[in-house]
Amino acid sequence: MNDTVVCGIQQVGVGVFDVVESYNWYIKAFGCDVKVVDDYGVAERMLPYTGGKPRPRRAVLAVNMKGGGGFEVWEPKDNNITPPAERAMLGDKGISVCKLKTDDLASSHARLSALEGAKILTPVLQAPYGKGHFYLEDPYGNIFEVVEDDFVFVNDRKYPVGGTHGVCIGVTDMDRSIEYYSRLIGYDKVLFDRTGVFEDLKALPGGEGRFRRVLIAPSQEAQGPLSGLYGTGCIELLQAYDRVPKKIFEGRMWGDPGFIQICFDVRNMEGMRDRIRSLGGDFICDSGTDFKMEAADGRFTYVEDPDGTLIELVETFKIPILKKYGIFLDLSKRDSRKKLPRLVTRALAFMRVKSIS
Repeated sequence: MNDTVVCGIQQVGVGVFDVVESYNWYIKAFGCDVKVVDDYGVAERMLPYTGGKPRPRRAVLAVNMKGGGGFEVWEPKDNNITPPAERAMLGDKGISVCKLKTDDLASSHARLSALEGAKILTPVLQAPYGKGHFYLEDPYGNIFEVVEDDFVFVNDRKYPVGGTHGVCIGVTDMDRSIEYYSRLIGYDKVLFDRTGVFEDLKALPGGEGRFRRVLIAPSQEAQGPLSGLYGTGCIELLQAYDRVPKKIFEGRMWGDPGFIQICFDVRNMEGMRDRIRSLGGDFICDSGTDFKMEAADGRFTYVEDPDGTLIELVETFKIPILKKYGIFLDLSKRDSRKKLPRLVTRALAFMRVKSIS
């Protein structure tokens, strides 16, 4: 397998105080009820971001069968969780907003408006790049944007909201960041680029300021085994012009509350290493090929964008389907560009749960 492919957004990582409470709320709110991994363990490879010491944690990786990326909900188990000292603002360095897909914007707004714990920040608005959207805050202070998108993998009306669609990232040099994301992950198409004050952002922390706002996406059709589930994604880059941005995770550790990283599903990790080295960086916390997370198997690593935002890269080798019967989806010998048959990918629904404890 020599091709280097970025298949799509696998997940957005979010640190929480209580993984059971938070993940059960995310099931009700966002329909991410396919529990791929539920792992108690120790983050031994993340030492640059955990104060030089291994950090115990429980992590749940889950997806939504409507399509899109998933969530990795992460609770540290070291009794040393540090919340943000102050509220993150749009344009701060890091991930400030997680984007979610929906093919029914009105139903999504109505359902979330009625959901206990959801704080709706805006009505349905028209984004300046032409999409309908709205913003909400979860019970833990994280901001989500629900964006209209026609892509649906499985048409499930129980949950009008689909999976993760992308993130908003604060940057300090827009042109440098556009080039970085284009070369690293192939997000080489600029869908929107405007500077000013934006009405649809004003209800968000720091959103009343002046920004350069750029929306990027891949120009190539999604490829790879699980790309049929992920669909397309996007990244919104925000550069603040009327204040000096702070680093969202400054003084805190990986896994503390907030959006930790955006993760991309890739094929051919060594090819990805060549890409990051061409950008003047290298892998951080590379797991090598012997990493397992509960019953799943693969290789992961991290890289940092020019402002230090964490990007995770994962090459998945094996996914459990019916773990107790020893049935797994082996991706290690699959064509790196070919999508799995829909029937095979739909088998992930065998891992659906109503809640965890």
